[in-house]
Amino acid sequence: MIKKIISRQNEAVKKVFSLQSSKGRKKAGHFIAQGVRTCATLLQSVKLIQLYVTEDMLHEGQTLLDTASLSEDNLLTYVSNPIMEKISTTKSSSGIVGVFKKPKTETQELGNGLVLARISDPGNMGTLIRTCAVMNGKSVVVIEGCDPWSPKVVQATAGTIGAVTVHELSWDELLAKKGDSQLNALVVKGGEKPETMSEKKKLLVIGNESHGIPTKWVDQCDAKITLSMPGKTESLNAAVAGSIVLYLAFAE
Repeated sequence: MIKKIISRQNEAVKKVFSLQSSKGRKKAGHFIAQGVRTCATLLQSVKLIQLYVTEDMLHEGQTLLDTASLSEDNLLTYVSNPIMEKISTTKSSSGIVGVFKKPKTETQELGNGLVLARISDPGNMGTLIRTCAVMNGKSVVVIEGCDPWSPKVVQATAGTIGAVTVHELSWDELLAKKGDSQLNALVVKGGEKPETMSEKKKLLVIGNESHGIPTKWVDQCDAKITLSMPGKTESLNAAVAGSIVLYLAFAE
C-alpha cells in the first residue's frame, strides 16, 4: 500500500526536512539522497527508511523498490509537489527523495582507500569518494572536513558512498586505528611517484583545497607522493589530482 502525504506540516515531512542539516542527520542517524540513479545505487548497500515520490514518479519509485526486492515493505510514500520542493535540496527537484540509514562503522577496520584531511568542498569530497569506490577502495576517512552525509556530497558520489566504509575521525584517532595501513601524503613537490606506493594496505591522504595537509600530519605519514606535471601549471584541483593518483596507485 502506498502512503500519501499532502500537508507540508506533516511530522514525517518535518523529519525529512531536518535531514538537510548536519544536526538533524546526527540526531536521526539518517541521510537523504535524491534522484533515481543515486537512490538505485544506494539501495544496493544501504538500508532504506522511506522513499518519497511525486505523482509523476510513482512508477519509477515502485520500480526501484521492486528491483531491490522491497516492494512489500510499505516503503513508498506519495507526496505533493510543494512537499517535494520542501524536502528536496536541488533547484529542480527530481521528484524522488530517499531517506537512508547512516551505516555504523565505528568498529570496522581500515582498508585501502582515502584520507580526506580538511576537504571543505562537498563536490570535491563526493568526487573523491566516488573515485575511491570505482577503484575498489574500501575505506574513506574524513578528518575535520565537510559532512560526508550532506545532500551535496551524497549526490556528488552518485550514491557510491554506500560502497565504501566512511570513518569520521580525528588525526590522532586515525594514527591509533591505522594498524599496518600505510599513510601516503599527496604533496605538491618532493614526493615519490604514485606507482611507488607500498603494496601493503595503503591510504592516500589528500589535504585541504587551499592549504594542503598540515605539516605535522605530513611528517607523520609513511611516505610522500607527488604527481608529476609536465605542463606549466603549479597544481591541480584536489579532486582531480586525487583521482589521478588513485588510478595510478590502485588500478590493476
